[in-house]
Amino acid sequence: MQVTIDQDRCCGSGQCVLTAPGVFDQSEDDGLVRLLDPNPGPASAPDVRLAAALCPGGAITLAGRPD
Repeated sequence: MQVTIDQDRCCGSGQCVLTAPGVFDQSEDDGLVRLLDPNPGPASAPDVRLAAALCPGGAITLAGRPD
């Protein structure tokens, strides 16, 4: 799975960080998402998919298979 983020669409809600903290973090400076792992493994896939679905700004894009 390939994860990309669009910082221009991020509104800083932090839902991604709460849902998949091993993949996403939140900047202390501006509160925007920071991508920790652009290629998370299959074990993280359900949480990453949920984080993308919960993102109010639609800032998270997923591509490829989780393996």
